[in-house]
Amino acid sequence: MTLTLTDQLVQWRRELHQHPELSNHEFATTERITHWLEQAGIRLLPLGLKTGVVAEIGHGEPLIALRADIDALPIEETTERPWRSQQPGVMHACGHDVHSAVMLGVALQLKQQEDTLSGRVRILFQPAEETFNGARQLIDAGALEGVQAIFGLHNAPDLPLGTLRSRAGAFYANVDRFVIRIEGKGAHAARPQEGIDSIVIASHIVTALQTLPSRMFSSLETVVLSVTRFTAGNTWNVLPQSVELEGTVRTHNGEIRAQIPHRMRSVIQGIAAGFGATAELEWTEGPPALINTPVWVDVALDVAQQSGYLAEQAESPQMGGEDFAFYLQQVPGAFVSIGSASEFGLHHAAFDPNEALIGPAVAYFTQLVPRALQIVAAQ
Repeated sequence: MTLTLTDQLVQWRRELHQHPELSNHEFATTERITHWLEQAGIRLLPLGLKTGVVAEIGHGEPLIALRADIDALPIEETTERPWRSQQPGVMHACGHDVHSAVMLGVALQLKQQEDTLSGRVRILFQPAEETFNGARQLIDAGALEGVQAIFGLHNAPDLPLGTLRSRAGAFYANVDRFVIRIEGKGAHAARPQEGIDSIVIASHIVTALQTLPSRMFSSLETVVLSVTRFTAGNTWNVLPQSVELEGTVRTHNGEIRAQIPHRMRSVIQGIAAGFGATAELEWTEGPPALINTPVWVDVALDVAQQSGYLAEQAESPQMGGEDFAFYLQQVPGAFVSIGSASEFGLHHAAFDPNEALIGPAVAYFTQLVPRALQIVAAQ
C-alpha cells in the first residue's frame, strides 16, 4: 500500500471525525462515503437504506462480506486535536471513523485487484451500531443475501499497535438494558416520617442488585450488572416521590440471560414492598453474544500473523456488546480486535486512537479477502 493512500485514508478519517453523526442520522457521513466509493468506480447496491452504504467488488461466486460501522456517540469531545469534533455534544468516541477509513482503504485496494479476485466481496458501511439496530436494518434490506462468510473489526484501545485478538465461540457479550421506576411518597425533608423515601429505597435496590452476579449465579459465569443512572428530586429540602434508575446487564450464557430479569423483579419489588412503595422493571433486550466461527477465527489469526500482526486467541471473552452478532446468527465468520493504543478507553470524551493502525489493518483485510474466497470456493 502506498504512502499516498495511507495519507488519504487518514485525511478521510479526520473528516469523518470532525463531522460525527448519531445513530440513524448519518446522512452526511453516508454522502461522504458514497462519494469516495463512487469516485473510485466501486459499484453500490441499491438497497434503499435511509443511511449507510453497501459496496461490492468482484464478479461471480463465492461471495463474502466485510463490515464497518459509521455512527458516533452523544459525547462532548475533550481532546485538543486539530480534527476534533465540530458537532457540539457528538463525538466518534468509539472509533467508527477509523473502522470506516480502514474499510474504505480495503475497498480501494480490492478494486485494483478486481479482475484477479475469485469471487465477490461486499463491504457494509453500517449505521446505528451504537443503538444496536443497524445490523438488523441491513439484514432486512438484503445486504447478506448470498453471503457465505463475514468479517469485521473493532479497535481496542487497551491493546498496543500491531496486535490483533479474536476468540473462537463467545467473544462479545449479550447486552441488555433496564430501567427501574420506584414510586414512594414525597415529603418535607425535615419530616421524612410523613413520606416513603424513594431515594433510600432506590439505594437499597442498587446495593441488593449487586448480589445477583456474586450470590445468585456461579462465580464461573460472566455476569456484570451496572446501574449507570440515578435520577431523583429537583430541590434540596424535599424528599422526592419518584426515582428512576437505569443500567445494563452483560452475560455470555443464554440461560442466565433469560433468568436475570425475573431475579431482578423479585429483588426490586420485594425491597419496595418492604418500605411500602412500588417498583417496576422495564427490560430491553439488546444484541446477543457475538459467537465467532472457530474455523474462521483460525483463518483470521493465521492471515494476521502472515501480515505482520502479533495475533492470538483472546484468553477470555469481552463484556462489551456488538451488533455484528446479528450477522453471525445468519452466516459464519469472525470478528477481530485490533490494537489502537489510546490512553483513554472507548466511549470516553478523550478517546484518541492511534491512526497508525489504519495502514496495517487495510493490508490485513486486503489479504484476508482472497484467502477467504479461496476457502469458501473449496467448500
